[in-house]
Amino acid sequence: MKLKKRIFILPGLIIAIAVIVFFSFMKKIQNFAAQDINLSQEMIFTVPVGTGRTGMEALLSQHKLIEDNQLLPWLFRFKPELAKFKAGTYRLQKGMSLRDILQLFASGKETQFPIRFVEGSRLSDWSKILQNAPYLKHEIESKTPQELLDTLGINDTLGIKESNSLEGWLYPDTYMYTAGTSDVELLKRAYNKMKTTVGQEWENREKNLPYKSAYEMLIMASIIEKETAIESERTKVASVFVNRLRLKMRLQTDPTVIYGLGDKYTGTIFRSNLNTLTPYNTYMIDGLPPTPIAMPGLASIKAAAHPAVTEYLYFVANGDGGHTFTTNLIEHNKAVGLYRQRLKQDK
Repeated sequence: MKLKKRIFILPGLIIAIAVIVFFSFMKKIQNFAAQDINLSQEMIFTVPVGTGRTGMEALLSQHKLIEDNQLLPWLFRFKPELAKFKAGTYRLQKGMSLRDILQLFASGKETQFPIRFVEGSRLSDWSKILQNAPYLKHEIESKTPQELLDTLGINDTLGIKESNSLEGWLYPDTYMYTAGTSDVELLKRAYNKMKTTVGQEWENREKNLPYKSAYEMLIMASIIEKETAIESERTKVASVFVNRLRLKMRLQTDPTVIYGLGDKYTGTIFRSNLNTLTPYNTYMIDGLPPTPIAMPGLASIKAAAHPAVTEYLYFVANGDGGHTFTTNLIEHNKAVGLYRQRLKQDK
């Protein structure tokens, strides 16, 4: 009888031990998945296309995110949903567990990188920012200016055929992108946003403005953008230039002269610069310059479309960051004198 009892007890004991070992092993795997990865600071981690389980093991070990990868194959076996990696670039944070990062890789939620273009910046500024942007695919360098215009479709914008410059057509804003996005794709987004904005403001503009097209309104907006950063002044500045256009007066605005000088501008405008003819010297040409001189923001575009109703024809800096607006040359010269006197006092 004792022998029979032993025969029945032994298999049960073996099964019990096996169950204990199994659950102990599972607990070990769970603890392995729950452990924090070895990360002292934020890290950008790229999962290449075609990465499988073995490849992931190698990547995690290579970056020393886990100390022992012997349990990783078992984790993938028992939790196959954690082994469905999607190629991309991900942001890993300190305190994330192994399970957290594997779930992130499986989600495909790639990290977004910000790139910011400020109001009043120029195409040359945008080019430098794009060149220094991380994880961005650079395609602009391989395109001629005309090819870039054709790619973006600028010559078909709002019925405008004469635009041969990208200047002014890119909406200043902060854009988010994922690794591998091309610089051309970012420009398309910025261009489409500007195209939509200008189109809407053109449709809703004040009546009888002295613009022949939406493009001329954009040119005006770019001048306003470079003349003042004060919100309350933009419509006044717009009114000065609109009044001058109506009276066939030259705009005589320094930012256009500076733009026309290009790399020759060293920080000071000399009288010889004002007397040198360029397509952008509004002291010597009639009307608006041929292209925008910067990328205007929404406030300046709205000001160009809805200028204040004034009789102002002049304005000059007042020394406090703003401007003094006047209706005639005598008052303007007084304002200029006061500004120069202020500059001497500040020295």
